[in-house]
This record gives sequence, C-alpha cells and structure tokens, in this order.
Amino acid sequence: MSRYLEAKEIYAKWGVDTDKAIETLKSVPVALHCWQGDDVRGFDQKVDALSGGIQTTGNYPGRARTPEELMADIDMVLKLCPGTKKLNLHACYAIFDDENGGWVDRDKIEPKHFKKWVDFCKARGLGCDFNPTFFSHPKCDPLTLSSPNEETRKFWIEHGKACIRISQYLAEELNCECVMNIWTGDGFKDIPADRMGPRVRYKEAIDEILSEPFDFNKVKPCVESKVFGIGVEAYTVGSAEFSLSYAAMNNDKCIPLMDNGHYHPTEVVSDKIPALLAFFPEIALHVTRPIRWDSDHVVLLDDETKEIAKEIVRCGGLRGSVKIALDYFDASINRVSAWTVGFRNFQKAMLMALLTPDMTDLQNANNWTELMVKQEEVKTLPFGDVWAEYCKTCGAPVDGEWFGKVKEYEAEILKERN
Repeated sequence: MSRYLEAKEIYAKWGVDTDKAIETLKSVPVALHCWQGDDVRGFDQKVDALSGGIQTTGNYPGRARTPEELMADIDMVLKLCPGTKKLNLHACYAIFDDENGGWVDRDKIEPKHFKKWVDFCKARGLGCDFNPTFFSHPKCDPLTLSSPNEETRKFWIEHGKACIRISQYLAEELNCECVMNIWTGDGFKDIPADRMGPRVRYKEAIDEILSEPFDFNKVKPCVESKVFGIGVEAYTVGSAEFSLSYAAMNNDKCIPLMDNGHYHPTEVVSDKIPALLAFFPEIALHVTRPIRWDSDHVVLLDDETKEIAKEIVRCGGLRGSVKIALDYFDASINRVSAWTVGFRNFQKAMLMALLTPDMTDLQNANNWTELMVKQEEVKTLPFGDVWAEYCKTCGAPVDGEWFGKVKEYEAEILKERN
C-alpha cells in the first residue's frame, strides 16, 4: 500500500476525506504578487530606493530588471507551486512601449499599458488582481490621498480612477473578478497637530475614486489598513478603525482588506476573519509574516498562518467570501525561492485546514478536555503524505525536489543579470 493510501485510511478514521480535501484546494485561487521578483521597483519610474512608507532590504543577485525577466521568474514559480493561481499587479508595473504611445505618468495610465500582462495571464489561465501605487513617486509630498495640497491630492485621485478602469479591463478580459486594493503609506513620523483633517481628506478622496463607474460583480475595491511603519511611526491616516469603518459604510462598492502584518504585534488576523464575516459578505486578505513593524517577510508554516487558513475554511471562505493574496518582498535571499516557499507554505496551511476534523460539537457540549486532546492528536497525523499526493496531482514537485530546480535557474539565468 502506498504512503498516501495509508494516510487516507488514517484520516478516514477521523471522518476526513483526503481526496475531497485535495480536490477542494485545487480550485481555490491564491494571488501571487509580482513585486517579490524585482523588490517593488516596477517599470514606470527610475527609482533606486522605495519611498512613501515602504522599504525593501537586501541585494541578493538576480533581481528582475525588465517585464520579460519578471515574467520568466513568475513562470518558474508557477511550475514549482501546486494549486490555482492568480497574478497580483501593482500599477507601477505598467509596460510602456512605442506601440502604446510610450511613457505616461500614473494619473494617465490606461488598460493598454497592461495588455502584455493580460496576454501573459491568458496564456497561463490566470486571473489578475490590481493595486494602485501610492508610493515611490515625486508627487508623494509625503502624503498622497490625504495631502492638504489640492494639486497633489487630485493627481492621486486621478491615479485611483485610472486603476478602477484598468481593474474593470482585467476582469473583463480574463473573465475573473479583479480585487483592487487601495493602500497608501500616508502618515507622520512624529506626533501631528491635526489627526482629523487628513482622515477627512482621505475619506473624500476614496469617495471620488469609487465614483468612477465599475461593475461591483467584477471589480472588488478594497481599503487596506496599517498600524504604523517606517516614516509613519506616530500616525497612520488609514488606520484599522478608519479602513474598517469606510468599508462598512460603503459595502455596496468596497470591501475590507486585512494584511496580517499591519496590526500591533500581539494582534492576530485569524481571530478577525470570523468577526468581519459576521457582518461583511466578502473580505480580502494579504497573507504575509510580520516581525515587529516590518510586515513583509516570507510566509512560513507558522502558527498564525495555519490559524488564518483554518478560519478561512471554517467560515466558508473557500466559497468566494474570502479573497486571498500573498504580499511580501525579501531581497536578501533568492527571490524565486522566496516566492515559492511562501506560496507552498500557504497551500500547506490550507490543506491542513481542510484535513482538520470538525470538532464544533465538542465545543458546544463544553467538552473542553476531549477537544484539547483531539486538537493535539491531529497535529501528528500523516499530513506530509497527503501534501505529497496533492503536489503530484497538480503536476508540481514534492518537497525535496523543487529547490534544486531553483539553484539551476539561478546558475543559468539569474547570475547573468549582474
């Protein structure tokens, strides 16, 4: 008997159908963020370093420098990871060439500047999510949508509207809903004299962006919160309270997005998922790994990642109410490996959640002793054998096989970029 069949029998004794879990996970889309491959630089500005409340560290060789190199790296990751993928683009990854009229600034970008990305996605059967880029630009003063400068604010509002139109284009071309996430690094390094004014301007600016016509069945605008970050240690305009309140008051055209690196170190997003789903029909997630105030480390198979996956499954999020994307960027290690480790780890967490027996009856019966015993015993079930079967059925390498391919890719492709 194969190891998988033995594992299948063991899980069956717990009332878990491993074949069903594998087939369910195969259909769950997870958005792969393009910005891990080039350290969030994009192609629309000549920048040597990020700005606007965002930063990446490290100078590992092999950073993608062109759209073609970035697409090649993404292709490599797609081959190494099981499951259904979407692509997640930032507006700064617009591709300008003579065919579409050359460079334009962010307030003037159009769907045509993302046609090559659409062609890329169509050829690989991918959907695509989208993000306005409110950072690393001369018109960050340093504020964007909350700036007291009307000219600055108008520029960024027009950028947001352009991104709505691009998101509609992506959704229609790829026949897949497009989650469009609004996040800015607006805030202050030290204690402000006025906390209300920036938030009122921010609210009014988002209102203007969302006044741009779009089909809410196809485009899902989100507002993403932040607690604090580099350069905004004292005050963030788009706080959790602001973002959640905005989504609640505009739930006919906007949904909340939680990035699990954007909260205080002792908060956990896993507990917030069922809290929000009690009120919102749809929410969005950026899955990452926070360390203190840096929110963008490679996703590990750690406790919070597993708990996030459990709550997505338990709350029925796999039926479309939870939109899942990854968000991290590490320039200190091989970037293809970083992408692959994070994506595979989240797939593992989701499969673990699907293989977890339903123990709600024990909780409702106040049988906390047996609940604890079973929760602990489940941890040693032969998950690895089911994971290997999942990888095989998806045509992806099992653990122990994929990293050698990354080293070959680095030796043959990445090292030539330096």
